[in-house]
Amino acid sequence: MMLFVTPAPGSGLDACISRIAAGDRDALASFYQQTRAAAYGFALSLLKNGPDAEDVLHDAYLRVWNSAANYRPQEKSMAWLLSIVRNLALDCLRARSRTQPLEDHSRDYSPSVTAEDRLLLSALLDGLGEEERQIVVLHALGGLKHRETAALLGLPLPTVLSKYSRAMKKLRNALEES
Repeated sequence: MMLFVTPAPGSGLDACISRIAAGDRDALASFYQQTRAAAYGFALSLLKNGPDAEDVLHDAYLRVWNSAANYRPQEKSMAWLLSIVRNLALDCLRARSRTQPLEDHSRDYSPSVTAEDRLLLSALLDGLGEEERQIVVLHALGGLKHRETAALLGLPLPTVLSKYSRAMKKLRNALEES
């Protein structure tokens, strides 16, 4: 059973961003198709609310469209996108702390995950701590290297490595039990 789809990193995404900067809407569509699962999964790991994660996802791609000209090709394209997602998610969390939610929404991890996989994934990730969940989502779904994950979350690399290892053991044990 495959739960995660990792986008092809690097030059393909960089080329899309260059074309987006030139106003190519098809390039934005391609960039979205290649990165949406990772971006949505990361937003959801921060927000724990499907509708808010979808809003952040849409805002992130609008920001990509508007700031693609500022992207430097030597940057990691996925890290750049996930930084945008993180900043928008943190803004959303700050705004949410000033308001009362109307209702609790169920988790929805990715548009490409089946309902059965979504339930299993939700149950498995519920057994992880906040940082562990983010590290697993960024590495497994986002395709980021551990070093990139550490930089994005502001954690030391050894911490990321140990939390990832512990999280994977927890996930294996939970999967074997179910």
